[in-house]
Amino acid sequence: MSDTLSSRKTASALRASARVSAELLLVLVAAAVALWLLGRMWSVIWPLIVALFLTTLTWPVAAFLRRRGWRPALAASLVTVLFLIAAAGIVALIAVPVASQSGELGDGVVKGIQQLREWAAGPPLNIGDAQITGAFDAAVDRVQNSVGSAVSTVVTGVSTVFSGLVTAVLALFLMFFFLKDGPRFLPWLTRQLPGRLATDIPVVAARGWETLGSFVRSQAFVGLLDAVFIGLGLWIVGVPLVLPLAVLTFVSAFVPIVGALFAGLVAVLIALVSNGLTDALIVLAIIIVVQQLEGNVFQPMIQSRSLGLHAAVVLLAVTLGGSLAGVVGSLLAVPAAALIAVVWNYLREQLVEPPSDTGTDGATTGAAPS
Repeated sequence: MSDTLSSRKTASALRASARVSAELLLVLVAAAVALWLLGRMWSVIWPLIVALFLTTLTWPVAAFLRRRGWRPALAASLVTVLFLIAAAGIVALIAVPVASQSGELGDGVVKGIQQLREWAAGPPLNIGDAQITGAFDAAVDRVQNSVGSAVSTVVTGVSTVFSGLVTAVLALFLMFFFLKDGPRFLPWLTRQLPGRLATDIPVVAARGWETLGSFVRSQAFVGLLDAVFIGLGLWIVGVPLVLPLAVLTFVSAFVPIVGALFAGLVAVLIALVSNGLTDALIVLAIIIVVQQLEGNVFQPMIQSRSLGLHAAVVLLAVTLGGSLAGVVGSLLAVPAAALIAVVWNYLREQLVEPPSDTGTDGATTGAAPS
């Protein structure tokens, strides 16, 4: 005899499913509206995010000076100046050696192109000079026919560079004010919020700040590992400009995926034009091995421990962020996931019911005896 479904239970389950679906739909609509507002205010939000990253990186120095009796404004000013000097030093470590060896590198590029041309002319390609010349002429004609698009691309690039400079200057000013007045923010926020929010939001903000600092420090440590291992590999192979390439690798580590690709491409090109194809392939293999270890082992392990996220969550967050918003999405995916985890954990703490006090016989303590 087959069991029959209960119409009452079925209707109740359908009503519950409909209610849950409607609530989830409202949550998704609210999230979409929030993302739309963030997009409309991105010119302000992006410098604020950069300033927060820089502040978490430099706050330990400012806090150390404050504990030694320095006034907040003086400590913030000194840390900002030291940061600018460090940034200028990093640029100098990259630019000065490259400029001093630019002649060598230029000759190496010419020789590398000539070697590629000779290799293409031999088997198995057997591309003759006439074909190479024809391809070159076709490329020149194509460039000449697309002057308008090239000009628009240049204009777009100049606009992007100008926007980046404005963002950097604004982020530096915000970093100074965060270093100077940061500890006053939570007490001020507590006074502005009513009721329960005056307790909940400052607690979540403090936990989020600690999480963001853990992310920046872990990312810096991962970049340092990349720079050390790749720098050692370049030094063993005998590639020039080892120090600038190591510094470039460290700085590029703060931009996931694209930063590593850019730094690796530069290292391989320098190895190709200075040492030849064999050493360039060795350098490429070293970079691939280090980047695979960094992306699949070091970064998930370090960030999962410091952020309280599982390694798989870190990998999925970076993948999702990159697919949704490119480089910026990859950069912000992990801290965004960590902040969501902070909010979720706090909500769970508030929503969990306290365990009821029970006696040894299972009866609730304090209940009237029967």
